[in-house]
Amino acid sequence: MHNPPVDSPPRPRPRPRPRARCTAVGSALVLGLCSVALLVLVWVKWHPLISVDGDISRTTHRWAVADPDVTQACRILTDWVWDPLTMRLLGAAVAVWLVWRHAAWWTAGWLVATSALGTLIQQGLKAWVGRARPVWPDPVDSAHYAAYPSGHALTATVVFGLLLWLLHRHGVGPVVWRTALVVAVVSVVGVGLTRIWLGVHWPSDVLGGWLLGAMTVALAIAVQRRWQP
Repeated sequence: MHNPPVDSPPRPRPRPRPRARCTAVGSALVLGLCSVALLVLVWVKWHPLISVDGDISRTTHRWAVADPDVTQACRILTDWVWDPLTMRLLGAAVAVWLVWRHAAWWTAGWLVATSALGTLIQQGLKAWVGRARPVWPDPVDSAHYAAYPSGHALTATVVFGLLLWLLHRHGVGPVVWRTALVVAVVSVVGVGLTRIWLGVHWPSDVLGGWLLGAMTVALAIAVQRRWQP
């Protein structure tokens, strides 16, 4: 008479490595180092960088003066569609929707807190660096506060980066994902180009805004991966 075989207890599965968090931390580190390097070059007024900034800005300013229709379109886009206030309102609306539809208080707070952190980084560096904006005898637009980094570029990068990450986490369909990705890329790149076209920022201001915004998003993703309940 054979005894029935006794099932052995299941072997515990190895815990998966937190690859996404490690990738986010590594990306934040690389972007942070690039941001610091660019900040130092701006701070010491490194001649090659200043020369390239000037050459590009003078060329785009000539184009802006010669083509008032494109300049007016850039004004509308930068002052209304991609304005930092518009971007923050978009982020706030998504946070309210998360709480209303999904009771996702932690994610909504994470979204608002990251947007606020981006604003603090932007304003703090503007006050500390104190870089002067381009000055033209025939300006096509004006702006306030110091130049570095570009608040428009930084804010758009943070808001669209966070929204893309949330869409990715929710597993949206390919059509929605591709549409959102195109809108985000066009907006982030477009707002930076409008600031240069309108002569209110040096190209390195916009690059600094992109780098700092991307670094902020990468840090936020790492935080969410580590501490979200």
